[in-house]
Amino acid sequence: MGWSPYTDLERPPLSQVALRRALVVEGGVWTGLDYRPRTGSTNADVAAAARSGTAEGYVVVADEQTAGRGRMERVWQSPPRAGIAASVLLRPGVAVGARGWSAVPASGYGLLPLLAGVALVEAVRRLSDLDAVLKWPNDLVIDGRKCAGILAETVPDGGSGGPAAVVGIGLNVTLREPELPRPDATSLQLAGSACVDRDPLLRAVLRGLADWYVQWRDAGGDPVASGLMDSYRFHCATIGATIRVELPGGVELMDVATGVDDDGALVVDGQRVAAGDVVHVRAG
Repeated sequence: MGWSPYTDLERPPLSQVALRRALVVEGGVWTGLDYRPRTGSTNADVAAAARSGTAEGYVVVADEQTAGRGRMERVWQSPPRAGIAASVLLRPGVAVGARGWSAVPASGYGLLPLLAGVALVEAVRRLSDLDAVLKWPNDLVIDGRKCAGILAETVPDGGSGGPAAVVGIGLNVTLREPELPRPDATSLQLAGSACVDRDPLLRAVLRGLADWYVQWRDAGGDPVASGLMDSYRFHCATIGATIRVELPGGVELMDVATGVDDDGALVVDGQRVAAGDVVHVRAG
């Protein structure tokens, strides 16, 4: 048997060359891709690039994160090569004449986590053959257990006009039961996915994200005209479920989630919830 640079043969490393060849194409959204065997946080890496003025479309992919972050300041960690950790740089506030794109107002940036969620769930459903759904705003859930999360952040302009958006995706692919970060988590492998190869999964997620981003920008950032909200509502299992929402400031709300409005806010008991931690109590 030949020498291997990694010890777990079921978890091969990603290939920067292969990913660049597949994803960084002329006229495409992704303009550059860096692979890191190990990093603190792909979001932090992309945010640093944004502050230095790096153009839209830059991607960082890592085989291991040591200080990954999720929503609500939670830590997102995974064993080496057991999941997908990727972050992308988008600049929706910059008009692109060659594509006919007008600048998206700052209020539209809040739709990017939902857009990424749709791209993620569509890719996972297609390749895994599992009934993956979204829990508002953008957790990917399989059989009631969290399998992936998304963190979107804005970064002050680095010279390219308008704040940048950094969108990070963390997906559990081959984590085993003892490796799960929390009792209510799962991985594609544990859920019985038809595909646990990170390479095609990552390609599908990034291609889907690019396709949705182009569709959204083509529509001037309109979530309805682009079809984004229809697709998000279709995949969102929170709609119709009885939920408990932990709101900022320690306030708690429990009722049926009746919908998601066109700005991406959850509607619960007639109230708009723009930010909060959602727990599904039972399916509606």
